[in-house]
Amino acid sequence: MLAAISAALLAAPSGFAQDSPAAAVDPAPNRAEGDGPFDRLVIRGGYLIDGTGAPLQGPVDIVVENNRITEVRVVGSPKVPIDPEGRPEPGQREIDAQGMYILPGFINAHAHVSNPGQARFGKAAPAEYAYKLWMGHGVTTARVVGTGVSREWALREKTRSISSAITAPRLSYHMSFPGGMTPDEARIWVRDLARDGADGIKFFGGPPDVMEAAIDEANKRGLKTAMHHAQLAVTRWNVLDSARAGLTSMEHWYGLPEALFEDRRIQHYPADYVYHDEQHRFGEAGRLWRQAAKPYSEKWNAVMEELLSLDFTLDPTFTIYEAARDVMAARTQEWLADYTWPTLERFFRPSRVAHGSFWFDWTTQDEIDWKENYRLWMTFINEYKNRGGRVTVGDDAGFIYKLYGFGYIREFELLQEAGFHPLEVITAATLHGAELLGRDADIGTVEKGKLADLIIVPENPLQNFKTLYGTGAVRLNDETDQVERVGGVRWTIKDGIVYDARGLLQDIRQMVADEHVREAEMTQSSTESE
Repeated sequence: MLAAISAALLAAPSGFAQDSPAAAVDPAPNRAEGDGPFDRLVIRGGYLIDGTGAPLQGPVDIVVENNRITEVRVVGSPKVPIDPEGRPEPGQREIDAQGMYILPGFINAHAHVSNPGQARFGKAAPAEYAYKLWMGHGVTTARVVGTGVSREWALREKTRSISSAITAPRLSYHMSFPGGMTPDEARIWVRDLARDGADGIKFFGGPPDVMEAAIDEANKRGLKTAMHHAQLAVTRWNVLDSARAGLTSMEHWYGLPEALFEDRRIQHYPADYVYHDEQHRFGEAGRLWRQAAKPYSEKWNAVMEELLSLDFTLDPTFTIYEAARDVMAARTQEWLADYTWPTLERFFRPSRVAHGSFWFDWTTQDEIDWKENYRLWMTFINEYKNRGGRVTVGDDAGFIYKLYGFGYIREFELLQEAGFHPLEVITAATLHGAELLGRDADIGTVEKGKLADLIIVPENPLQNFKTLYGTGAVRLNDETDQVERVGGVRWTIKDGIVYDARGLLQDIRQMVADEHVREAEMTQSSTESE
């Protein structure tokens, strides 16, 4: 049977990710950053956004003992000096958060540590690159869905992240499901994955009997499941099929318009369409939502209500497709110059062989179509939230001009554009992410007894999400008539360990600069040897 599974792995159809090594990615070094955990850490005087959807509270003092929150106490009123009487006793470490804002650590629901396609363009970015960019933006937990690395590598990094042996979010690994299996082989593969300690599975599609078997076995083994409903299989298995079978979450939006078709079973592919031509794939994807049932129609409502009844989670990742509606803006994002790993920058350029680098001849009409695609897609996601559905925040960074951390914060802005109140965005990024992982008893909100995963920011993110970017937001100081940079995360606290978020981002800037120097020296050496 094992031989049969090995053969199945090799026979998986092109376009479906493999649970096998695909890129040489350096694991994170042992942790050299962060202070704590402390016997007693006290965060004093900040305003609290607790992740439940409640409005700002405070000022509050928060007490952390080792890695758990032991007290959240309101200690005064806004704009009034805090009376020292009645405040918690001093701690081993104190953080003055007066005038700042405290939130739960963010949860990235769709993350990739590495992009296997980078290997074509040089040395892949090390794992430390993604980890520190996330932590520098307040991400303390990441659901890694499909990895580009081996199972052994992934689960070793997961264990190290949980123990804080490395500077990284708490990693939850969903390994990619390979194609080419029978239902019985799929069950064996799932059982082996659960035995090895993975948290879940990332699917792309497959024959219905195989999908049913794999999802059923995953649910029996306590594994979470996510799915990108690839066009190669969606005609036989769309989002409704997945939800009915017990899938935990859908990724992006593929498979949802197909479930909303009224007058067709297959999207309108031009006669010369080839799936593995990336501009065909992404160009026609941008014309898909308008082929679905109209918003609030009978069919549209029926699909939404069934997904809601199944407690299904939508993880839209608006951010990863945004370049399709304005590629020039995507190419000129201000953080790209200082924070893009050199091979990743080359991967982003138009390429026939790099996934997502589909700008062969991108047109004004393509962008217009994608803008309409977003309008319809956002309407569904916002209404799903309005009716009580769970929506989470993921970035899918490492593709299409999106960098780790920066892309995650951009998703906040896009959810607000879709109609979410800023408090609803924060809830999607915290509590709903924790619910998706089945970890809401421990993370996702700021409450007594929960793990001390917190972020502290100097600006009110509810007023402007741009202040969460590592580069901050631009603001004119009317007193000095000077343009200033404001914001960014000040401290990221994971498991009671306090990290200087700005320092983490500076580490990445230096790593990127050093890699440019290394490449230049290699090029010069190669030229001289010729």
